[in-house]
Amino acid sequence: MYKGTITKKFECFIHLIYWVLIFYFTFVKNPIGAHFFTPDLFLWTYFIVFVLTFYFHYLIVMKKVFIAFNWKRLFAGVFVSYLVFTFLRFLLEQVVTKFLFDKVNYTDINFLNYMLDNMQYSSMTIILSSFLWFVIYSIRLLEYNQLILEENKNTEIKFLKAQINPHFVFNTLNNIYSMVYFQSDKSLTAIDKLSQIMRFTTYESQKEKIRLSDEVDYIKAYIELEELRHQENVVVDLKLELENELEEIPPYILSPLVENALKHGAVSNNEPIEIDLKVLARKLTFKVKNTIGTQKKDSLGGIGLDNLQKRLEIHYPEKHQLKITKEENHFTAELEIDLK
Repeated sequence: MYKGTITKKFECFIHLIYWVLIFYFTFVKNPIGAHFFTPDLFLWTYFIVFVLTFYFHYLIVMKKVFIAFNWKRLFAGVFVSYLVFTFLRFLLEQVVTKFLFDKVNYTDINFLNYMLDNMQYSSMTIILSSFLWFVIYSIRLLEYNQLILEENKNTEIKFLKAQINPHFVFNTLNNIYSMVYFQSDKSLTAIDKLSQIMRFTTYESQKEKIRLSDEVDYIKAYIELEELRHQENVVVDLKLELENELEEIPPYILSPLVENALKHGAVSNNEPIEIDLKVLARKLTFKVKNTIGTQKKDSLGGIGLDNLQKRLEIHYPEKHQLKITKEENHFTAELEIDLK
């Protein structure tokens, strides 16, 4: 989950303030006649159980409930926290205090009455823990959704203006014009590939997610068009192993790495650009390796590496890894995404 303004340190500060308020309204205001500093053994044991159950519910139960929320999971989580509270209270007040001080809180335990009694005592712990967790979760969720909206607006403009830049289009059209003028049999293919790229840029890039096969088709068209518009062939070794081509990913998650290699790589029959894409068991691995051209700076163009990393963080938080390495004259980009 995106943390936003509520960092771990700030969250700890919120907890501190929360406990000060609980302490104040419980003991200073004294609505229940409790005296915290009076040596009341079972007030201390209740406080210990209260804190332990509070954070069991906060750190474990609520997190599990909201992984995939439904009312059954919520009620089950509350029931588990109630059982934990009851067990801890019995352990401290009927076993530990008996062993250490020869005292018990309930001299004669009736199982049904004891369970009902703890239902009342545990309710405040669970309610306060749930309230604090939900407030912090809601703030983070609102900030996360706002970030996605702003990012979509920014990337939409960048896709339209930068992904297929005018220089690329003009050069390609000039090459197609020359092919048509000299009646090259490659001219129709070049027009088809350019139309595929423009169609993808115009329509598919507007979607939040597209089929993996659409992104692959875009990459293939881009490679073939680059080969057509150069006098020498751009040698690309493309390997695909796709268990499910209908798997959905955000647009332009893979293609920037390919475009980077084509723009800045030096290619030959001996050292082709290596592109390896695998999607197996809903795990995507993508590797692009190229030789760095003489006097060429190898850095991502178009939407840029920073933008790509940001989008990966938004769409696949803690489920991706992007590794960029330079070894001698070779540039390698490796991307792994857990699509589950």
